[in-house]
Amino acid sequence: MNFFKKTDSVSDKNLIVIDSKNIDLKSLGLDGKSLAFVQKKIVADEKQILVNLYDKFLFIIIDEESTDYKRNETLRKAGACFAATAQSEKMDSVAIQGLNGRKDSILAVAEGLALASYKFVKYFTKDLEKITPVLKTIELLDKDIEETDLVEINAVVNATLLARDMINEPLSYLNAVQFAMDMKKLGDEDAGFKTKILNKAKIEELGMGGLLAVNKGSIDPPTFSILSYSPENAKNKKPIVLVGKGVVYDTGGLSLKSTPGSMDEMKSDMGGGAAVFGAIYAIAKAKLPVKVIALIPATDNRPDGNAYVPGDVVKMHNGMTVEVLNTDAEGRMLLADAISYAKEFDPEVIIDVATLTGAAHAAVGTLGIVAMGNADRKYMNAIIESGQNTYERIAEFPFWDEYFEMMKSDIADMKNIGGKLAGAITAGKFLEKFTDYPYIHLDIAGPAFLPSNEAYRTKGGTGVGVRLLFDFAKNYKA
Repeated sequence: MNFFKKTDSVSDKNLIVIDSKNIDLKSLGLDGKSLAFVQKKIVADEKQILVNLYDKFLFIIIDEESTDYKRNETLRKAGACFAATAQSEKMDSVAIQGLNGRKDSILAVAEGLALASYKFVKYFTKDLEKITPVLKTIELLDKDIEETDLVEINAVVNATLLARDMINEPLSYLNAVQFAMDMKKLGDEDAGFKTKILNKAKIEELGMGGLLAVNKGSIDPPTFSILSYSPENAKNKKPIVLVGKGVVYDTGGLSLKSTPGSMDEMKSDMGGGAAVFGAIYAIAKAKLPVKVIALIPATDNRPDGNAYVPGDVVKMHNGMTVEVLNTDAEGRMLLADAISYAKEFDPEVIIDVATLTGAAHAAVGTLGIVAMGNADRKYMNAIIESGQNTYERIAEFPFWDEYFEMMKSDIADMKNIGGKLAGAITAGKFLEKFTDYPYIHLDIAGPAFLPSNEAYRTKGGTGVGVRLLFDFAKNYKA
């Protein structure tokens, strides 16, 4: 998707117009008949009006002009409503004009339209002309739109779409090695950040026992990707380290998933890794002045003959030992190694992103991201604010030390699961033990993969976390 600023007339374009309740459409340059036709269509209490002017479509959005963060979400959803019309009418280009003097309105509508126009079509062989997204260009008609606005919306929207593609890829293509290679290609050739891929031999040398244990049931080797973006004008001396769960497929291992249909979506269990990749991709493309490192440990989790088993004790990268009681609690095993390894970069703060627990999904559904941590309040407050800005909202859970009591083992330093209660929190407390640095845990199990469209969050992989982390970096204050 490409976003451009338009300065000349768009009278020949399919047009989205944003205005207040007191609509004055004379400035659009419509001829008398068209203007009269549009005005007849407008009903006072309608917030969206779609008018077919025969040679083009006009979509009018009434902006409530509130200052609440929910306003921009309403506008994103309004933009998403036009996506179906754009597709059915084969529009490759749409213009958006604001008559209310607010460029943020235009950017919100554009973002919603672009994200709602996504569809993963790689593996279709029939009716491609009908289903392949046709919208390629969105023109923004507003004198206040700046070059930085265009750079940022291009970067973050396209990064989100890339993350969606990765999540929607089946394991038959996207195993751990391919995942790492795709990130390296896009980083080195397109975004301009550096990528280093650690192979199995190096992972063994580093003693990443958690990642290696999960990988034991697979015929494909694990990978550990290190993505680095370090601009010369960075605000931060110490990097923000992002850690993303890269389980490219999760059967549950020998603790095999037993719920009907529970494995159907497990290609999405690397949604945290995709989000972290998308975030650093967008940050680099937009050239934000923030030093960021992303760590993505990757493998599939299978119940093959040599798979790790309940009762095993695993020695982790930092030397601690973990009693495995459930092989389906695999994400925390490889995340723990990555969080421990992050000390090599002396991070300012570590933020992990993972489709980690059913407990988080059960708690907030698909509407939010469960968060917890021990970092200074300024970091959590910034994450919460970015959650509102992007409507990838944060539900902060308590992080009391008592929750770790549930993780104590009789034969090792800790277990990899707690009891029946507070599963999302005990998972976070487990991970906290693998670093001495400020830490925030984001569990995206609910919104990462959807069974149906939710406005501009399309069915399948959503890329949730990309826009959140980009906004966090964009608004970072040293």
